[in-house]
Amino acid sequence: MDSVSRIFVAGHNGMVGGAITRGLRRHGYDNLILCSRAQLDLTVQSDVNAFFKKLKPEIVILCAARVGGILANMTLPASFIAENMLIQTNTIIAAQQSGVQKFIFMGSSCIYPKGSQLPINESALLSGPLEETNRPYAIAKIAGIELCWSMNRQFGTKYFCLMPTNLYGLGDTYNTEMSHVLPAMICKMTSAKREGAKSVTLWGSGWARREFLYSEDLAEACVFLLRELDGRLGEYFSSEQPPLINVGVGKEISIRDLAAQVAQIVDFQGEILWDETKPDGVASKLLSSQRLEQLGWKAKTELKDGIKLAYQDYCNFDNN
Repeated sequence: MDSVSRIFVAGHNGMVGGAITRGLRRHGYDNLILCSRAQLDLTVQSDVNAFFKKLKPEIVILCAARVGGILANMTLPASFIAENMLIQTNTIIAAQQSGVQKFIFMGSSCIYPKGSQLPINESALLSGPLEETNRPYAIAKIAGIELCWSMNRQFGTKYFCLMPTNLYGLGDTYNTEMSHVLPAMICKMTSAKREGAKSVTLWGSGWARREFLYSEDLAEACVFLLRELDGRLGEYFSSEQPPLINVGVGKEISIRDLAAQVAQIVDFQGEILWDETKPDGVASKLLSSQRLEQLGWKAKTELKDGIKLAYQDYCNFDNN
C-alpha cells in the first residue's frame, strides 16, 4: 500500500466509513474512491460488478452495513440479515473478480457466542450459540468472515476481517429508537433536558457491561493493519485460522455507569429509570485485543473524552 493506491471505502458517509476516510487522509492516502448509496447500491450485484470493472480499486475497505441497537435488530431481523448478506457478498465477490488483492471487512463483536469466556479472543468464533437479540446480524457477519477466508484459501488474496467492539463517535446515528446504546442515551437525555423532563427511562436493568471504542481509534487501527497486510499479518492468510482480529480498548463499563457519565456531560439532572422488562443482551462481551496489542497498536481515546466529542457532534447535528 502506498500513497497513490486506489482505495475504495464502501460506506464512507457512515460513522465508521467517515472515520476511516479521515484516518486514511491523515496518513497521506488521498487517492480514495468514494460514492454514496444513491450512486451505488451495494445490494444490486450488477451495479457492483460494473462499478469495480470501471473504477478498478486496488484496496477495498467495506464499512457499509445495516446497523442498529437491540430494538432495531429485534424489529427488523430479516432486513439485518438479508441486506448485510447482499452488501458483503456482492462486494467481496466483485473485488476478487476484478483483481483486488487487499480487502478489509468490518465485522462486529456480536459474532461471538453469548457464553464465551472473557475476555473473548478470536478463537471463540463458532464455539457456541449466539445472543438471540442480534443473531441475524451476527450470522451475516460470520458469513462475511467465512467468505473472506475462503477467498484467501482459493485465490491467494489478502482479505482481512476486523472485529471492533461497540463503536461510537462522529457521524453516529442519533435516534432514541433505533440507535446503539450510547448515541441513544445522548439523544434521549438531551431531549429530556430541553423539554424540562424530570426523568428518562432506559432499557434493561443497566447492569450489563460493555466496552466502547471511539470511531477515530478504529480508523487508526484500520490504517495500521492495512500497512501490515504484507508483513506481520502473513500468518493469518493460511488455511489454519480465519483472518480475524479484535479491536477493543480492554475495559468495560456498566450501562448504569455509562448513563451517569452521559448525564453529567449533557448536564441532564433528572432521574434515570430502568425498564427491566426490556432485554439487556449478554451480561458482558469484553474482547481480548491481545493480538493487536502484540503488533504494537492500542486505542488512545478515554471514554469520557470520547463522549464529550460525540456529544458535541450531536449538538452540531441537532442544530443543522
